[in-house]
Amino acid sequence: MKIALVHDHLNSYGGGERVLEYLSQIWPEAPIYCLTYDPKNMPASFHSKDIRPSWLNRLPGMPKFFKWYLPLMPKAIESFDFSDFDVVLSDTSSFAKGVITHSTTKHICYLFTPTRYLTSDRVKYLKDAPIPRLIKPLMPLILGYLGRWDRKAAHRPDYLIAISRYIAQRSRRFYQRDPDQIIWPPVDSSFFRPSNTLGDYFLVVCRQEPYKRTDLAILAANQLGLKLKVVGRGRLVEEYKKIAGPTVEFVGFVSDKELAKLYSHCLAFIFPPEEDAGMTPLEAMASGRPVIAYGAGGALESVVDGVTGLFFAHQTVRSLVGALRSFDPGQYDSKKIRAHALRFDKKIFQSKIRRVVEEQINQPSLDRFAQSR
Repeated sequence: MKIALVHDHLNSYGGGERVLEYLSQIWPEAPIYCLTYDPKNMPASFHSKDIRPSWLNRLPGMPKFFKWYLPLMPKAIESFDFSDFDVVLSDTSSFAKGVITHSTTKHICYLFTPTRYLTSDRVKYLKDAPIPRLIKPLMPLILGYLGRWDRKAAHRPDYLIAISRYIAQRSRRFYQRDPDQIIWPPVDSSFFRPSNTLGDYFLVVCRQEPYKRTDLAILAANQLGLKLKVVGRGRLVEEYKKIAGPTVEFVGFVSDKELAKLYSHCLAFIFPPEEDAGMTPLEAMASGRPVIAYGAGGALESVVDGVTGLFFAHQTVRSLVGALRSFDPGQYDSKKIRAHALRFDKKIFQSKIRRVVEEQINQPSLDRFAQSR
């Protein structure tokens, strides 16, 4: 069996790229196709891979200014030739699901989310994105074109896997397509382990982007005088530093080894966004630490209230402050928390994905591209 992996962009390393890394471990010889690739921003584990970026990667200003080429991305993702492959496995939150395969190649898609800036977050994106004034009037037309393409592209895969029940619901809502299966993203529980000692701080780990809502954790820590460590880079770091009090520490980028240590010693992991699933809460729980999460999205499926963490009901500082005031670290059993996280272990994930591929390779493929033109 000859298989190809397809990812949206390889310009930074986050949860989606970690999933891709785990998929590549199943099929280490499989080439990885993507729209753009910046090796400087990817860990060494990717440097030895057969990575095949699209022609977009050769355009001026790439890959740093890849967002300027947004209208060209559908054509770029459709330009790949997969005629020599038996299976294409895409993992995507935007364009990779739109690759073109025909009846000789099976396309299996692992859907992180319907493209947010083309669906639920479109109005907010137009309002808040740093779009130059001269281009902003054209954006409704561009997003309209991309939205039509995106809806058609969602029907191209032969087999669609959603990362959570929440994303399955979003797929039905925005794409009118019911996923064939739900497989939760993995956690490497052999790497993240509990510690016998605890620190005196709470922890946030994410890209510092608006929808991650790290500002809620910072302002809550300010109000209560709690120690908070913020891990991760992003365009809002400098803005967050301006609102942070003396008990908030910005750690920035850390190695995997340092991250595992931060997880295992924190009092609790704070998770303020409404996420599609969320790998960082799983990493915290694999480290035996409870999660204080906003009670929406994928967190409702991974965090067990009162056992592996607790929820705050509203995405506000006041609601998070209330949860932090009621939080008692002595209430939680690190062994029970870790045992729960083991249900999402990387090996279980890889076994499920491998089984889907092996089952689907023997099923007839549909020429979905012809149906979704």
